Amino acid sequence: MTTALAQAIRAALRAAADPERARAQQAYMKSAMPFHGVALPEVRRLTSAAAKGTTDAAYLLAAADELWDGASHREERYAAMALIALNPLRADPAVLPRVEHMVRTGRWWDITDDVAHRMAEALDARPRDTADLVRRWAVDEDLWIRRVAIISQLDRRDRLDETLLADAIEPNTADGEFFIRKAIGWALRQHARVAPDWVRRFVAGHDLSPLTVREALKHIGPAQPGPPPSAARN
Repeated sequence: MTTALAQAIRAALRAAADPERARAQQAYMKSAMPFHGVALPEVRRLTSAAAKGTTDAAYLLAAADELWDGASHREERYAAMALIALNPLRADPAVLPRVEHMVRTGRWWDITDDVAHRMAEALDARPRDTADLVRRWAVDEDLWIRRVAIISQLDRRDRLDETLLADAIEPNTADGEFFIRKAIGWALRQHARVAPDWVRRFVAGHDLSPLTVREALKHIGPAQPGPPPSAARN
């Protein structure tokens, strides 16, 4: 299906292209797919402007699918991710299959880290069903699916489900993959803003990589041992 919205977004990206920036972006992201040279905030702005006034969720999804699957430049995939973040699709159940498709075919940190926010929205809207999905993804063979499961509660703060966070992390603590160890540390570090003692206990009770521990305790430090009984009496 060809949509006018996808065509408009592609035209806007081409018009904003910066070949010099594109070369640097492609090298930085180690991407086989070329870039136009449009910064991510500008991609999101152009996408929002093109979609302004569009409330048809199915149409937005169709445009996102077209941009993602037919992408010739990486910004088209960024635009597809921006479309599924728009209000008409906020927490729409049809978004999660797109998240899975994007993660499995995108296979890089810029993809997983962006669409993880769609998981957090789904957890707010449909906590039980989405939590079941997160638990399945936490043991998936695909490391990027496991990464998105681990970081699926970013920015949920006091709404975060600590049991679900532990269930996503624990099957992955022995994984030596950098992107998994980093994801565990990131998820714990962010939760430490709300529940530092819980994070300290979790770190102390699990065999985590040094990288993960550094990330998790970056802003709070480890638990401090209490004074010996004799000192406590003085």
